[in-house]
Amino acid sequence: MRHDFEMRWLLPAATLLAAAPAAATTYFTLEQAQHSLFPGQAMALQQLTLTPAQAKAVQAASGVRVRTPELRLWRAADGGWFYLDQVLGKHEFITYALALDAHGSVIGLEILDYRETYGDAIRNPKWRAQFTGKRHGAPLKLDSDIVNLSGATLSSAHIVEGVRRLLATHALVVAQHG
Repeated sequence: MRHDFEMRWLLPAATLLAAAPAAATTYFTLEQAQHSLFPGQAMALQQLTLTPAQAKAVQAASGVRVRTPELRLWRAADGGWFYLDQVLGKHEFITYALALDAHGSVIGLEILDYRETYGDAIRNPKWRAQFTGKRHGAPLKLDSDIVNLSGATLSSAHIVEGVRRLLATHALVVAQHG
């Protein structure tokens, strides 16, 4: 009898806990990420929306769907670029920043907000450093030139795809508008 009573209350409670959304963790604000990637530099917001033709070209070049045509980017005083973007982890969005030098090479990657319950190993500096120096046209393939992280497979894969998409966007659109 006692077992039935416990199960009647424990199962609904366990179901609620399992369905509860992951707590978001903010590691950097926008300003902190900008300062981390472009220390001491002024940042100028750039307004740019991809046309349908540009989005299609970026998708074809990167192999990654363009979810939104609006770009969130800033130009650094030294001519570099700061992109703020989101990719889907397993269930929730991961907000990250990508910094490119004036020639379109990655100089840094920071994770701003991570909302999943696990997989935040993508914040590891050694893992993020694998992107340094990558440009549009680099393979950027998980398990090939970017190491996959056990327990963070989807987060790893989607960050790789996001960076590949932003590098294509930069080369095909942003660098052309200067």
